Amino acid sequence: MTGLQAKSSSAIVAVHDLARAKHFYGDVLGLELSDDATEAVLVYKTGQTHLVVYPSESAGTNRANAVVWGCGSDLDAITNALRAKGVTFEHYEMDGATYEDGIHSADGFKMVWLKDPDGNILHLNSA
Repeated sequence: MTGLQAKSSSAIVAVHDLARAKHFYGDVLGLELSDDATEAVLVYKTGQTHLVVYPSESAGTNRANAVVWGCGSDLDAITNALRAKGVTFEHYEMDGATYEDGIHSADGFKMVWLKDPDGNILHLNSA
């Protein structure tokens, strides 16, 4: 295949302060820096993909999900570990969904939203 369907993709997130982002994504979220990381761009391993974090004056202006992780049955444990590190979770009103301890639930599907220090919206779910 020569089209994009055969190519890997990565999520990319803009931040104002790379040092602050390095602490959040590395120490709080527990992501491991890739060998591709530089002083100007942080590259984290996330499963079989990568999350690229770079400085930009437009950081945090996206009002939709910037990154999503399918956490499967580990969602509750991951959410609890993040809460223990001081992460706060977003609460969105959604028809048919309940909200408890940072987790939205609807029809057996669980969803969690949190923001990085620049306001980028990160989404975890039970997929």
